[in-house]
Amino acid sequence: MAPATRRPVRVAGASGGFSDRVRAIASLAKNDECDVIVGDWLSELTMTIHGTGKIKNMEQMMQARTLEEKLNYAMFAENFLDCFLPAVPDLATKGIKLAVNAGASDTELLAQVVDKKVKEMGYNLKVAWIEGDDVTGTVKGMLNKGEGFRSLMHNKSVEEWGLEPVCAQCYLGGMGIARALAEGADVVIAGRVSDASPIIGAAAWWHEWTNDQFDELAGSLIIGHLLECAAYVSGGYCSDFRAMLAAGKHINVGFPICAIDHKGEGVMYKEKNTGGQMTVASCTSQLLYEIQGPLYYNCDVTAQIEDIKFEQIGEDQVKVSGVKGLPPPPTTKVGLTGFAGWQAEYHIYLCGLHIEEKCKWIEDQIRYEFGEEMVKKFTLLKFMQNGASPIDARNQDVATVDFRVFAQSKDRELLNMRNPQGFFRISMVNFLMSCPGASLGNDVRQAEGKPYYEYHPSLLPQSALQQRVHCLWEGTESDDFKDNKKVIDIPLAPSFREYDRQQPSYETANPVPLDSFGPTVRLPLGSIVLGRSGDKCSDCNVGLFVRHDDEYEWLRSLLTIDKIKELLGPEEYKGKPIDRFEMPNIRAVHFLLHDHLDRGFDACSTYDTLGKNCCEYLRAKTVEIPIQFVKRGVL
Repeated sequence: MAPATRRPVRVAGASGGFSDRVRAIASLAKNDECDVIVGDWLSELTMTIHGTGKIKNMEQMMQARTLEEKLNYAMFAENFLDCFLPAVPDLATKGIKLAVNAGASDTELLAQVVDKKVKEMGYNLKVAWIEGDDVTGTVKGMLNKGEGFRSLMHNKSVEEWGLEPVCAQCYLGGMGIARALAEGADVVIAGRVSDASPIIGAAAWWHEWTNDQFDELAGSLIIGHLLECAAYVSGGYCSDFRAMLAAGKHINVGFPICAIDHKGEGVMYKEKNTGGQMTVASCTSQLLYEIQGPLYYNCDVTAQIEDIKFEQIGEDQVKVSGVKGLPPPPTTKVGLTGFAGWQAEYHIYLCGLHIEEKCKWIEDQIRYEFGEEMVKKFTLLKFMQNGASPIDARNQDVATVDFRVFAQSKDRELLNMRNPQGFFRISMVNFLMSCPGASLGNDVRQAEGKPYYEYHPSLLPQSALQQRVHCLWEGTESDDFKDNKKVIDIPLAPSFREYDRQQPSYETANPVPLDSFGPTVRLPLGSIVLGRSGDKCSDCNVGLFVRHDDEYEWLRSLLTIDKIKELLGPEEYKGKPIDRFEMPNIRAVHFLLHDHLDRGFDACSTYDTLGKNCCEYLRAKTVEIPIQFVKRGVL
């Protein structure tokens, strides 16, 4: 069948991270009609853990001889096997392909384990793996030649950053996965392709796209962004969650599937007989998660998303279209991990009246006991009041505040819990002269210093990449197999385009006077406005959207950059740049809060390490909302 007339490929998203539900691959393979199942078991946190762990275990790994010995030091996503192995019978008998981000820092080893276990189960699935994401040697070589690798977050060079890179991993595109599938692979294991790349690979393989079909690739890239976090797009994390709760749809939220056609457009739906929802709102919510501007970059293509369209075409069915493609940038994102020191914390719980004064009492006592010289040994010492104690609370737990004492230092001994002159022992001795209504947490294991790392995202020229597909099944020399195993070099995109590092940012054109919408009432923004937020390292993105066209006219006119600063408030706005752009077809306004998350997940000192709470914080801020909109019903 010609690619242009071939039916859409049905791609299912089975995992958004290592903490996702174990049943997904097996359930989708058994109960739904899928052509390819994809999943991600990695994150910037897990890549840091795996990357540094591989460096630490390198000597033992080199001494290991057998596969079993090597597994003692393996740095791949081990919990992937718990998800994969129960699905093998249905994957094999139904001919369903699988492409996953799970290899982390030992992709080849995981592929070998998968191949071995499948054969032990009596099945013959062809396994391939993708090489090229580990660029530690390349990055260190370029650093030695003077490359600065400036951070995408704060623009500091590695030298200015001040940490020695331990490991480095870059994000690859999806064309290697497409080639592996075209060669006959049933299972493709990647180490760190971008989250959406398995979906690009699946669609490009099925529809036989070439690497210059940028519109089609861009469409699959954004569908990949929708699928990559699994149930996020089918009801998870949606601002209209209360409607799902009232309808009983919040239990067993279904995993998403998209039928992607030859144009790179698709219809989103969810697995059969499950909870959740697939709506314009749920798709908009996921689209707005972890984007950075009107351009969405990948090794294979750049997607323009300002004109994206979502259309509800049936119950739990949403059509995705309107994405345009441009050549990819000549660079790809690379993450450098550096050892930053040690961190520890403990918690004191407070209750009752005058919480602000109680927190000051505790902090003053602890600082006095430390003394000025000891305080200087911390790279960060932070005292945080989290929560409030309402009058006439319905119970004591609701009235309890968490006072967090958080420390980071390059001095390991300072954060040794057993050191009588250390962080915990010196500060906790104040407890018996503390304020009334204070209680020390009964689990102080976090007070023992643990190593922490900082993540330095930068750009690596694609010309420095060496992406390869390794086929683990046997072939013949005439089939271009080397040592009975085929290794294929993946070419770069046929053309690139330079883009400014600063994405387009603008205030709204022709704002409508806010008083033209009639009388108002002061309510939380989230009474009628939905949204989503997330992280990209230390950047935090926030997308806000509404359900009706006239509400969008009001939203785009209300939400200026200055208004977002006002809503954040003087304690939460960090004084860093904020970008803004609009997506009128989905009635959304998007903001990127640069360097908002205190160095990102690995080193972050706040509760919102992943930026997921920022949107809900803003939706709880009060604004003047036109009464005519409120009468339609609040969220």
